[in-house]
Amino acid sequence: MNDDKILALYLERSEQAIAETEKVYGRYCHYIAYTILRCDEDAEEIVNDTWLKAWQVIPPQKPNPLKGFLGQITRRLSINRLELLTAQKRGGGQYALTLEELAECIPSNHNGEEIPHMAALTDTLNRFLRGLSADARRVFIRRYWYASSVSEISKDFSMSESKVKSLLLRTRKKLRNTLEKEGYDL
Repeated sequence: MNDDKILALYLERSEQAIAETEKVYGRYCHYIAYTILRCDEDAEEIVNDTWLKAWQVIPPQKPNPLKGFLGQITRRLSINRLELLTAQKRGGGQYALTLEELAECIPSNHNGEEIPHMAALTDTLNRFLRGLSADARRVFIRRYWYASSVSEISKDFSMSESKVKSLLLRTRKKLRNTLEKEGYDL
């Protein structure tokens, strides 16, 4: 079933919308949640919470593309769960590690009062990603959006771990330079 038909089911308030969303995007959302949380049970809960959140916001929202919308909800819910879990037991994980790696590249002066500037930052990041080679973009997104480990990326893209690490380091340096040129304080 395509996104338009699934959205139509949501707009009709048909419970079939959730079943169809699960069929089409269940594995995708589970992958996102699992790579952040590293626990199947927590990932399953997050995916169910994603369907609930989608049900609550569609309508009035009509997301396009639906996949990105659901992925963003899943990621946000997973990160919130991870923060709750790590607050309770200060363990490390891939997500915390990715944040440490990006700390030198991400503008640190953003707070709730600067939300309008976040749109400009998003635009800058999107342009930056479009300017990368396909390999660099895929590796960067897998590491910093999906929080995949270097070894997973290495295996999935048939690269050595040192090549992945080197590619990520060079890409972070390019990102830092791009953001500095755009006037962001790092």
